[in-house]
Amino acid sequence: MKTAVTLCRVPEMAAGPFVFHDELEAGFAKAAVCGYDAVELFLAGPDAVPVETIRGLCEEFGLAVAAVGSGAGMVKHGLSLTDPSPEKRRGALDFILRMVEFGGRLGAPCILGSMQGRWGGEISRERALELFAQALTSIDAAAAGAGVPFIYEPLNRYETNLFNRLVPAAEFLDAHGLANVVLLADLFHMNIEEPDVAKALIDAGRRIGHVHWADSNRLAMGSGHADPGAILDALRNISYQGYLSAEIFPGDDPEAAARQTFESIHALYIPF
Repeated sequence: MKTAVTLCRVPEMAAGPFVFHDELEAGFAKAAVCGYDAVELFLAGPDAVPVETIRGLCEEFGLAVAAVGSGAGMVKHGLSLTDPSPEKRRGALDFILRMVEFGGRLGAPCILGSMQGRWGGEISRERALELFAQALTSIDAAAAGAGVPFIYEPLNRYETNLFNRLVPAAEFLDAHGLANVVLLADLFHMNIEEPDVAKALIDAGRRIGHVHWADSNRLAMGSGHADPGAILDALRNISYQGYLSAEIFPGDDPEAAARQTFESIHALYIPF
């Protein structure tokens, strides 16, 4: 099991659930000191930081890049794949395709969260899902070409109405032959939407490619009422080999939150 911690460099996302918001070098250094294997990067776009700069930091601090987030496309630019405007949909797809290429150069998959959008108003549910499938088909091919998977994150009902639970999302990916798209199991969202978090992980197991390790209140594990032992048992059941990544609100002490998250994994972790 590999560990990652979030590092966000998007001013518009400063209030989001990310552990570190430091300059890149300082953020990498803190991740390494806390014992993590990788950072999960949230940048303003695919041209925000040269790939060579990030590679240099990875080498200097002995870290990988677990994934790159695309949330700035929505938060900074107001783009989504299901927007009523064809121009905005094209802009959203272009942004994500460039993020996929950027991530591929780092050996890191791109995450789709808020940029999935939602249906309503001018866009019916049927039309939104059609648009979503079309976009994912293009992204699936691009990710395959870049040599990385693409990570789709079902969000809770307050953030999207496309898919809120893992199994329906997995069935949608299967139905559209999206072989290179995997699911992000975010434990915070799952604690809102899934009747049984551990069972959902097992039922969608073959599609799960990334995990956001957070307690029920989106703080560091051990701060809420999630059952980390049952969750790790479920991940062992599906032979999960990906990252457990801390996407959490850090509170007043980000480094303490990072350490608590790391310790919550290793206190229970038994190698497969």
